[in-house]
This record gives sequence, C-alpha cells and structure tokens, in this order.
Amino acid sequence: MREINYATAVGEALREEMERDESVFLIGEDLGSVREAEDLFAEFRRRRVWQTPISESGFTGLAVGAAAVGLRPVVEIMYCDFVTVCMDMICNQAAKLHLMSGGSVKLPMVIRTPAGCGTREGAHHSQSLEAWFMHTPGLKVVMPSTPYDAKGLFKAAIRDDGPVVFIQHRLLHPTTQEVPDGDWTVPLGVADVKREGKDLTVVAYSYGLHKAMQAAEALNNEISVEIVDPRTLTPLDVDTIEASARKTGRLLVMHEAPERSGAGAEIVKQVVARGVNYFKAAPRVLGGVDVPMPYSAPLEDACIPQVWDIVRVAREMMAE
Repeated sequence: MREINYATAVGEALREEMERDESVFLIGEDLGSVREAEDLFAEFRRRRVWQTPISESGFTGLAVGAAAVGLRPVVEIMYCDFVTVCMDMICNQAAKLHLMSGGSVKLPMVIRTPAGCGTREGAHHSQSLEAWFMHTPGLKVVMPSTPYDAKGLFKAAIRDDGPVVFIQHRLLHPTTQEVPDGDWTVPLGVADVKREGKDLTVVAYSYGLHKAMQAAEALNNEISVEIVDPRTLTPLDVDTIEASARKTGRLLVMHEAPERSGAGAEIVKQVVARGVNYFKAAPRVLGGVDVPMPYSAPLEDACIPQVWDIVRVAREMMAE
C-alpha cells in the first residue's frame, strides 16, 4: 500500500469511477488548475468535466435532470455554505423525485462539497451544515474522516442509485494514510470503531474524529476511551454505536457543528430509544456554540470543541 492524502484519495476515487463508468461526469465551479481535479479537467473536459460560472442552482438543477435520465453526475460546490442557493434542487427535487415518480425515476448523483471551520474565513465560509441534509428524507449524508474512508465512501456514493451529499472538511485534505490500490469500496451506513476502550464511548466524525483521538491519547492512563466514527450520518449505523455504549456505559457525541439540533442530538435520541438501563452517566453532546462563526482565530477556536473540551467533558462524565 502507498500513503496518500485525503484530497488525493478523493481525486483517485473520482478518476477511477469516471474510467469505469462513462455515465459519470463532473460539474461545478473552480475546477481545472486551481483544484485537485486539474488532470481530470485536462483529460475529460470535452464531454465529462464541465467548469461552470458561479451558478450553483443552475448546474445542480442540470445534474438532477441528467441523473433522472440515467447519467451519474458529481456536483462540485466550492463551499458547503453555497448550498443555500440550490437547496430547492437538492431537497425539493433530487431528494423527492424517486418517491414522487412511484420509484420509476432514480437519481444517482453526488453533491460533493468542502465544509467546516478552522480556516479563518468568517461566517459565510465556515459552516457545518450536515444536519440540514439529515433532516431531508431521500438524501444520504456522508462525512469521511480519513483518506481510506474518503476514497471508499466516495466510490460507493457515486455507484449509489440515490442522491448522496458528500461533505469533506477542508482541514482533512492534507492528512495522510495508507490506502490500498485496486477496486474496492466502503459501504454506506456502516460505522467504524477507530479505537477500542472500556470506560467511555465517544462518537465523532469528520475532523472531529481527529480531536477525539488526541483527547483519548491525553486520557490514556486515566480513562479508556472507545471512539466510533459513524462515517455516514444518513443512513446511521445505530447498532455499532449502541453496542459500544452498552459496553462502556457512557456516551459522548462530539461535533463541530452547532450543538443545538445537530447530528449529536439525533444520535443520542436513537441510542437512548433502545434503552437506558445500562448507562452509568447521562449521554451528552459536545458541539459548537450557537453563533455565526467569527473571523478572528481566537474567537473561532472558542466557538468549537477543542481537544481539551473533550478531555474535560470525559472527566465530568466519569465523575457522575
């Protein structure tokens, strides 16, 4: 195996799927020389890589129509924040057309978009909007945290027959990992236990997973932390999360998105609905504060959970 970074893993997945299936095409803004898709643009641009003006609603709508007639578009939206101008196409059209056609129309498309904070870009370019899409029936929501998962899940998303929102945190792009060659996928809807432990289950995804792993290392001689990465938020692998929570008796869900009405609340709800008798402490969610993201670096850091916040909450839960 060779070691590659997250951005390269996603780019490889796209290239391999375009070579494997001629119905796959890429459309969006800022492709070509300023993106990792540069080689794809040079190779496929005559028919299958379409660089557009700033027109998210237009090219997302085009992709919905293309998917409905049998193509497999990958829509590139430069910042997740910009989905606001094409939510009708994603949530009212792509997510609903299969059901409203009585199952006669499939929508095999991927909306791929970078998201998250930490890059000091202010409130319009730093949001984590995964809960919006989780709330929309008909969409799958994927948020990989490692290069291996990013490649395998992206290939699975492109092959899926329904609309998939694939969200990648920008700070993950340079992270590296050994990734195998060959044709393989990571199935949607299957969580992964990234670290075994016996005292506390921490559920974290995307960039938050790496903070959770650092916190677990900091607590290594004090608290045995098990870390579960959902990998996909819709569908959600509740079985794996619940099994871990039953083993440890404690459940903490951490994410950088605002804590209010976030993915953490949904994860805790689904686990608690299956029973609470085994919990040694009340399940908790650790998320971002309920404010637009500041541009200032110290303020931005203060608005999202950091490693020391996870350590603090873990200690509080062990003391309950």
